[in-house]
Amino acid sequence: MTELAAMEFHPQPQAGEARPWAFPAPTRGALDNGLTVLRCHRPGQQVVAVEVLLDAPLEAEPAGFDGVATIMARAFSEGTDKHSAEEFAAELERCGATLDAHADHPGVRLSLEVPASRLAKALGLLADALRAPAFADSEVERLVRNRLDEIPHELANPSRRAAKELSKELFPAGSRMSRPRQGTEETVEKIDAAAVRAFYDRHVRPATATAVVVGDLTGIDLDALLGETLGAWTGSSAEPRPAPPVTADDTGRVVIVDRPGAVQTQLLIGRVGPDRHDRVWPAQVLGTYCLGGTLTSRLDRVLREEKGYTYGVRAFGQVLRSAPDGTGASMLAISGSVDTPNTGPALDDLWKVLRTLAEGGLTDAERDVAVQNLVGVAPLKYETAAAVASTLADQVEQHLPDDYQATLYQQLAATGTVEATAAVVNAFPVDRLVTVLVGDAAQIKEPVEALNIGEVTVVSAE
Repeated sequence: MTELAAMEFHPQPQAGEARPWAFPAPTRGALDNGLTVLRCHRPGQQVVAVEVLLDAPLEAEPAGFDGVATIMARAFSEGTDKHSAEEFAAELERCGATLDAHADHPGVRLSLEVPASRLAKALGLLADALRAPAFADSEVERLVRNRLDEIPHELANPSRRAAKELSKELFPAGSRMSRPRQGTEETVEKIDAAAVRAFYDRHVRPATATAVVVGDLTGIDLDALLGETLGAWTGSSAEPRPAPPVTADDTGRVVIVDRPGAVQTQLLIGRVGPDRHDRVWPAQVLGTYCLGGTLTSRLDRVLREEKGYTYGVRAFGQVLRSAPDGTGASMLAISGSVDTPNTGPALDDLWKVLRTLAEGGLTDAERDVAVQNLVGVAPLKYETAAAVASTLADQVEQHLPDDYQATLYQQLAATGTVEATAAVVNAFPVDRLVTVLVGDAAQIKEPVEALNIGEVTVVSAE
């Protein structure tokens, strides 16, 4: 038998020295109409991203018309005083642009992406949509029908159903945060073009809006371009709308949304915590990542790798509304799904993870891996202009300084294990968590009651 020749391997490539990186700093200015403008020149980013933030929060929606902000946001791209809905879509397509819009608790946001060479045309279309939206009866009626068609599908989705129930449980009944962001069947079906126009007239104006422009601006006279497009948008001056403080009840309890025959249980465990203005935020981000931010986190290590209950469980913090005066808040939550027979054992082990964390704390190794992942991935996370523009818009929306994101990464790198442990333990106290389970109540109610993690209530999935 012929002896095989020894294999020769190519030398393993070695990592180069990391180059210094910091989150891009924007330049701030304003147009004559009062529109605030943040710009950020990103050489090489030939797809320019534009974000426009409107001070039209969900809590400003008229009573009984939840969802009108969403319908208005969607209607911005459904025609103007110059183009019908079909013509407007064709004009966007001709310049290779995409325009999206959505409404959330802080306000309405429009997002435009376009090749730098077509920026002038696309900005003109965006300006027309903001300046003179058509809000045609037929288009609004179609958007309302589409939204009504979406609602049953959302209710059938276990994760969406769990989120709806958690908001209802946490926030007072009179709070807009207790109700679905995009409205219910009862409120959406009342929306018409007149309601959309009235909401627009009351809340949409350049004086309380902000535009963020990010991309390669080489050879572009952005001042002149903005003046000719968004600068032509007019409106009355007004002070930003004051927001009521966020209040919530995180008394430990369990709500089961009954889905007879469900083979899995969707779990969502949450409470309300501080927003990004709180000095604990960096440590909370780091500690929460160690708890459930990745496949190597504590929750996944136990519930996925050791016990095989789930494909994955995540812990996260999501800003609901941010304010420098302490009236803002974030949602702190743990989310995942487990097979029905193991719902009780999985919750038991999840609570054990939280108790063990409180008793023994995080390890230095866990902290180091989290910092490497959160800080080290930043240059890749912000490779596109859209990612940078979105984060700058978040900072504006949350009343944060323009250098906030850059400072956050410095703070994460400087946060120690003890601080991260204290923050995550305070974020997820075992006796102050509202647990929502979407699953078969006949199979999971008794095992969950035996855990003594709070009073158990069963509600219909309808």
